[in-house]
Amino acid sequence: MTQRTRCGDFNADRIGQKTRLYGWVQTNRDHGGVIFLDVRDRFGLVQVVAHPDTPEIHKLAHSLRQQDVIEVLGEVIPRSPETVNPKLTTGAIEVKAIEILVMNRAETPPFQIEDDCDAGEQHRLEYRYLDLRRPQMQSNMILRHRVTHAARNYLNSQDFIEVETPILNKSTPEGARDYLVPSRVYPGSFYALPQSPQIFKQLLMVAGMDRYYQIARCFRDEDLRADRQPEFTQVDLEMSFVTQDDVMNVAEGLILTMFEAGMGTKLETPFSRITYHEAIEKYGLDRPDVRFGLEHTNITDLMKQVEFKVFRNPADKGGLVKVLHVPGGGSLTRKQIDGYTDFVGIYGAKGLAWIKVNDVTDIPGGLQSPIVKFLPDSVLADLLSRCNAKDGDILFFGAGDAKVVNDALGHLRVKLGRDLGLFHEGDHSFVWVVDFPMFGWNSDEKRPEALHHPFTAPVPEDMHFLESEPLKMRSQAYDLVWNGTEIGGGSIRIHDRETQSRVFQALQISDNEAESKFGFLMNALRYGAPPHGGLAFGLDRVLALMLGTESIRDVIAFPKTQRAADLMCEAPSEVGDEQLKELGLRKRRTAAPA
Repeated sequence: MTQRTRCGDFNADRIGQKTRLYGWVQTNRDHGGVIFLDVRDRFGLVQVVAHPDTPEIHKLAHSLRQQDVIEVLGEVIPRSPETVNPKLTTGAIEVKAIEILVMNRAETPPFQIEDDCDAGEQHRLEYRYLDLRRPQMQSNMILRHRVTHAARNYLNSQDFIEVETPILNKSTPEGARDYLVPSRVYPGSFYALPQSPQIFKQLLMVAGMDRYYQIARCFRDEDLRADRQPEFTQVDLEMSFVTQDDVMNVAEGLILTMFEAGMGTKLETPFSRITYHEAIEKYGLDRPDVRFGLEHTNITDLMKQVEFKVFRNPADKGGLVKVLHVPGGGSLTRKQIDGYTDFVGIYGAKGLAWIKVNDVTDIPGGLQSPIVKFLPDSVLADLLSRCNAKDGDILFFGAGDAKVVNDALGHLRVKLGRDLGLFHEGDHSFVWVVDFPMFGWNSDEKRPEALHHPFTAPVPEDMHFLESEPLKMRSQAYDLVWNGTEIGGGSIRIHDRETQSRVFQALQISDNEAESKFGFLMNALRYGAPPHGGLAFGLDRVLALMLGTESIRDVIAFPKTQRAADLMCEAPSEVGDEQLKELGLRKRRTAAPA
């Protein structure tokens, strides 16, 4: 029997050979009695021809519809020179049909199964198995496989071992809500799906596994967001007897390997590094896009000299005043400036003050702004000097609560960079953000909270702040940022019981609560836990950025909508009363999310 040839594997070397192919009919064209079929499988597309001199085959070919599944036995023949299609890898040949077998007829699909499909995403998600048949989606899934395979090969070469950690686990909330699974065997008790393998990978280090990795499925019952998934995938790793630099070096090698496999791009290492404090001071965000400038200048001290209350009040009362200098921005129209004012309002800013620099040598006459009259000439001169402002520039100001100012000007900087064409989408700029604060402040509960997670190790020289001034502490945490998007992060972990207990106390986690939630980890730390650390990359996010798509749903085979629904399977769904009774549960009606 003639063996199968994949549709993308035909070339001129096969001319004259008998071949057998299988696939879906993509198009059916009748050109003066000769039927041309484009037949596609995962590997490509090939043209099949049926001539009138074989009436039965010709009649059957004429009856075929798009997406019919067929088997073709035929002879590979060259195309005539004028019909060669250089856009196809198989464009120099065609297959003359000797036999055609219909393996399955297809009904008319609900949308065109082609890359320029104009069906909405909701409709395509409802018929995801058809959407995945489109060449672009198949290419996305192949990219995912290729990158994941390369990641595994790299980590294997670095002496890591792949270990699967439990999916059914104990509920230990780490910020987002857990997905809970009721136990039939233990009525009234619940498992939780893992938000990450964090504790188990630390336990693997205690167990002496030394280097662990996993392509890990994680679950978070987060509030509805445009581009988050309730289940997602991490490339997760942990290492023993390492420093922060060791982990980051391995991670850079992993990213290099994934990029070369996914994009054919060779990146340069080592990646640059910036402290959290520097990132916030210069860019306003802890995930800075460093492909362009537009760095912030802190002028809080300068504004203590003015009477203008919009600037003076936050300067005197522990707030922040910053300026964003935009070279050449003086050409922005008032309409554009009003648009940017509306934009920063999204992040809580109450307005956006500005000064256009028309003539830097003429103060204040060469400055155009409603606020110039409120600022002394000496302050204006100092301001222009600090910003290194030139003629034709514009200065944007943020004043108020530090977080609001940083968020507003940080996001405005990114928007201006994009609007003014200050970077190219094809550029790849990576930066490590290090020395994160150990704790943030939970204003609702009036207590410190872990900025990453409670197992992150503090910077040793900051340990003396733990009981007295914990908000001054830095942690041994690190995030990797690619073009302004955080793609992964991790930390060196606490590996001794005493320090972990002290951190729990700083977080106002009682001994009983710590024992209840993390007792098995605390016990493990009694028995010779090695120093260790690790990190995880968000695989879905990395792949989406590689493809330049804004939605991670494009790189997940069967994703949920932004409302955490599966339109194809109609999940989540109700279950029967008998099943609920077995689990000791009963329904309580609540409103669906808006």
